Amino acid sequence: MRKRIKPIVLFVFFLSIFSFLLISKTVADIQRNQLARSKTTQEAKKTNQSKVPSSSSSDSVKELDQEFLNRPIIDISGWQLPSEIDYDLLAQNVSGVIVRVHSGAQAKKENAATYLNGIDKSYETHIKEFQKRDIPVAVYAYVAAKDKKEMEKEAEEFYQASKKYKPTYYWLDVEEKTMGDMNAGVEAFRAKLASLGAKNIGIYIGTYFMEEHSISTDKFTALWIPTYGYDDGYYNAAPSTDDEYDLHQYTSQGQLNGFTHYLDLNQIAPTQDQEKIYRKLFTVEKN
Repeated sequence: MRKRIKPIVLFVFFLSIFSFLLISKTVADIQRNQLARSKTTQEAKKTNQSKVPSSSSSDSVKELDQEFLNRPIIDISGWQLPSEIDYDLLAQNVSGVIVRVHSGAQAKKENAATYLNGIDKSYETHIKEFQKRDIPVAVYAYVAAKDKKEMEKEAEEFYQASKKYKPTYYWLDVEEKTMGDMNAGVEAFRAKLASLGAKNIGIYIGTYFMEEHSISTDKFTALWIPTYGYDDGYYNAAPSTDDEYDLHQYTSQGQLNGFTHYLDLNQIAPTQDQEKIYRKLFTVEKN
């Protein structure tokens, strides 16, 4: 005859099963919550790591990814007419712009790109349009004065025309000998800019011209060198120099969506830390 099971035993048995299931569910819920929190934390970290301070003249925050850094940097002037530029499209294909503000004393008469006083006709439009699209803008002046006094005058005109736009860099474009001691003239221009308040001052100069006329770059904070190679629109030759340079103009035959004519294209020196130099050249200093 089968022994009868007491009700209390059945109660304890089912209570144990229920407790076990309840504990198992609680543990599973805790593990799921911990996993979800872990994923959220990891995603937040990835997001924070990918967002870096923009080198934009508007000081906004944007991602500075490799695709952006690999875009060319262009230099433009009044010869690139605003009416022929699709700024929305061109801005999507560049990482920075260097705009001519002053064309030097070589202007004998007003032309399509320059006023008689040397000021570029399109510089304000170029600067505003690119800054409006969060593309950082530096400025340059073509150096062509005939004596130190005139160098200082042009430096002041260049600075006064540029400063309200807070350019990331002031560049001197030195390509021709216009006075006996060209090195002294270049230094007079640079020193005047610095005395007016410009902190980031660089020089654009070819290696041959630099050596032939003994132009010192020691007091400049950045060096920009043109070397074209075949000048076919692509990078195919590095500057032949032992000097540490920051920017390389590698073609005058560049073509980008947003402008139907040729453009000068530039890149951060391949020998340098790309992001570090980009930030150096295209980040606005906060006063």
